[in-house]
Amino acid sequence: MEPAELLAAYEQMTVIRRTEKAAHDLFLKGLVKGTTHLAAGHEAIAVGASAALRPDDYVFATYRGHHHAMARGATPEECLAELMSRATGLCGAKGGSMHLTKASTGMLGSYAIVGAHLPMAAGAAWSARLRGTDQIAGAFFGDGATNIGAFHEALNLAAVWKLPVLFVCENNLYMEYTPIADVTAVARPAADRAPAYGIPGEVVDGNDVVAVQEAVARLAARARAGDGPALLEAQTYRHFGHSRADPAAYRPAEEVERWLKHDPLDLARGRLVEMGVSEAVLSEADERATTVVQEAVEAAKAAPPPDPDQALTDVWADGGAAWRT
Repeated sequence: MEPAELLAAYEQMTVIRRTEKAAHDLFLKGLVKGTTHLAAGHEAIAVGASAALRPDDYVFATYRGHHHAMARGATPEECLAELMSRATGLCGAKGGSMHLTKASTGMLGSYAIVGAHLPMAAGAAWSARLRGTDQIAGAFFGDGATNIGAFHEALNLAAVWKLPVLFVCENNLYMEYTPIADVTAVARPAADRAPAYGIPGEVVDGNDVVAVQEAVARLAARARAGDGPALLEAQTYRHFGHSRADPAAYRPAEEVERWLKHDPLDLARGRLVEMGVSEAVLSEADERATTVVQEAVEAAKAAPPPDPDQALTDVWADGGAAWRT
C-alpha cells in the first residue's frame, strides 16, 4: 500500500473499532437488544481484504461481521441503527447484529449458523461463472467452522469445479469458548486442511492490514484467472469475549496481553510513521473517525422505530411476502 492508501485503511479500521465500542456502550445503556458479537481486533482482515477486492465482488461473513459490513460500504449509522432496532437500520431492523447485509455493495450477509454461508459463497462463485463475469466470492469464517461439515463440502465442490471463491478463516484461537487447538487434529485448522482438496493453503498475520491486502489480492487474481479456490488462514485475536455475555475469563492473561500488544491499529499506525506520515496527520484521522461515530450514535438514537406494516416486506425480490409456488 502507498501511504495514502494505508492512511485510508487506518482511518477505516479506526471507525470500525470505535463503532464496535459504541455498540458495546449502547448495550450497557439498554439501547441495543439481543446479543452482539464484536469484531474488535479483527479489523485488518475485513479492511485489508476489501481493499484487495473489487466493488462488484461478493462477501459473506459470520455473525461476527460488523467489520465486513462497514468495510464493504455500510455506514456506522446504518449498522448502529440496525443494532438498536431502528427503521433506518441497514436491514430496517429485521436483521440485527448477526445479520448485517448490504447487497448493493456486495455484502451478501452475515450468518448465524456456523459454516452455513460457505456453500452459499461457492454458489455465488458458480453464478459468476455461469454469467461469464470475472467476479469472485469471499467467504469469511471463524476457526470453529473448520470442523463443520459445510466447510469441507464447500471446499470440495469449489475445488472440483475450480470456482472463483476465496475462503478466509479468521482464526482467533477460540471456538466460542473452546480453544480450537484442543479439538483439532492439525496445528493450523484451515491452512492444513487445504492439501486434502488440492488447493493452496496459506497463513497470514491477520492483524497486519498490508499483509492481508497483499495475500487476498494475489489469491483473488489467481481465482479470476480461472485457477480455482484458495484457503487463507488469517491469525488474529478478539478483544472481547465471544458475545456480550462472555467475560472471556478462560483466556490466559499473558495471552491476552501478548495479543493486545499486536493490535491491528497500532501496527498500521507504526507502519505509517515509518513511511513518514506525521503524528498530526494521524491525529486528524483519529478525530475524523471519532466525529463520524459520535454523529452516527446520535443519529441512530434519534431514528424512529420500524413500522410494523413493513414486517413482511423484503421476503422476495419484488419486496413482498406473498406465498408462491
